[in-house]
Amino acid sequence: MSLLSERQKEELQKSILEYLHANNLHDAFNALKAETGSDYTPDPKAKYAGLLEKKWTSVIRLQKKIMDLENRNSALQEELSLSPAKRAALQTDWVPRAPAAYVLKGHRSPVQKVAFHPTFNLIASASEDATVKIWDWETGEFERTLKGHTRAVNDVAFDSKGNLLVTCSSDLFIKIWDVQNEWKNTKTFPGHEHTISCVRFLPGDLQIVSASRDHTIRIFDVASTHLVRTITSHADWVRWVEPSEDGRLLVSASNDQTAHVIDPLSGETKMELRGHEHVTEVAVFAPIAAYAAIRELAGIPNTERSSRPGAYAVTGARDKTIKIWDTQSGQLLRTLHGHDNWVRALVFRPGGKFLLSASDDKTIRVWELATGRCVKTVEAHGQFVSCMAWGPQAPADPAKTNGTTGKAEPEKFVNVVATGSVDQTIKIWLP
Repeated sequence: MSLLSERQKEELQKSILEYLHANNLHDAFNALKAETGSDYTPDPKAKYAGLLEKKWTSVIRLQKKIMDLENRNSALQEELSLSPAKRAALQTDWVPRAPAAYVLKGHRSPVQKVAFHPTFNLIASASEDATVKIWDWETGEFERTLKGHTRAVNDVAFDSKGNLLVTCSSDLFIKIWDVQNEWKNTKTFPGHEHTISCVRFLPGDLQIVSASRDHTIRIFDVASTHLVRTITSHADWVRWVEPSEDGRLLVSASNDQTAHVIDPLSGETKMELRGHEHVTEVAVFAPIAAYAAIRELAGIPNTERSSRPGAYAVTGARDKTIKIWDTQSGQLLRTLHGHDNWVRALVFRPGGKFLLSASDDKTIRVWELATGRCVKTVEAHGQFVSCMAWGPQAPADPAKTNGTTGKAEPEKFVNVVATGSVDQTIKIWLP
């Protein structure tokens, strides 16, 4: 059964006869003419002359066009999948890259710390200008200023639900602000005897922990503002304190060049991490998701113990280095060299593959944990980069991370990073 109409058949036969005649293939010409019973006489001026060649080359051209269009289509599909909305969802390895999406200007002095709200598209920034500012990180718009402190605000943090904001200052006070009640300052803690450097909510949000230049770490009850415990672990200014995911451990950094792992219930120093040659600026626990990469880096076997929160810590110091530690043995696992100035902030990429560091050398560096290599350097600010935070993350369920399952639950997170600088700006880095 032919796919051609009678007219198309006739055209094809006549154009084949023309082709055979023009190429002196007389036997084939006569055979086809006899077979089809055609009485066609070739004519170089007839429309069938050269028709077969034209059709043949146009088919090849069309085939090529179709292939080009298919290639272009797949390239566009790929490009579409990398559009900002899709890219944010798909990029499991995203890390900040220049230029920043937004530069937030408004502070009149250096920015000390930044903190993301756990559910809203909000970020809080603390500054030496004695204020806290709230911004919308998705649009880059300024929202409001929180005034109450009388000297530099050194740290800012949200509770796990984002209902409360806590700040600490060189004015010796810690303040709590009610996010849902017009950001009113509802509680003030007469906190320490000297500058307060750092403050965090403990898991459960019932207590806060703070670190001060008075050499102490203090734990306060949020509801009553009462002092629960004073921990005297360091011999100098305590720059940083942070709880583990389950709240069973604290890690602190101090001018005494050490970091300490502390039991918040007893106040006992479980381990001293000594190795830096200058002020230790920052200390953070590694998330459980990063354990596999850290073990690969250090050649440690995968044991049951190391699936518990607080098994590894990372410190950054004025000696320009970053150090990775086993908190139970106190063993230094690796030193990361690369920054040309003080290391001021450390943030793990959710998922645990990368560690990000911010420094007074004005850069952010991205370290691949499994190899210890610096895989990216971002020129971040025109001045010292004083702080950095990764966007909202769903908190891990402590019941699932206490070592009973041996596996970390996958966390939900957003691909956004914020940095603050001595240049008085906050930068928002988005895919």
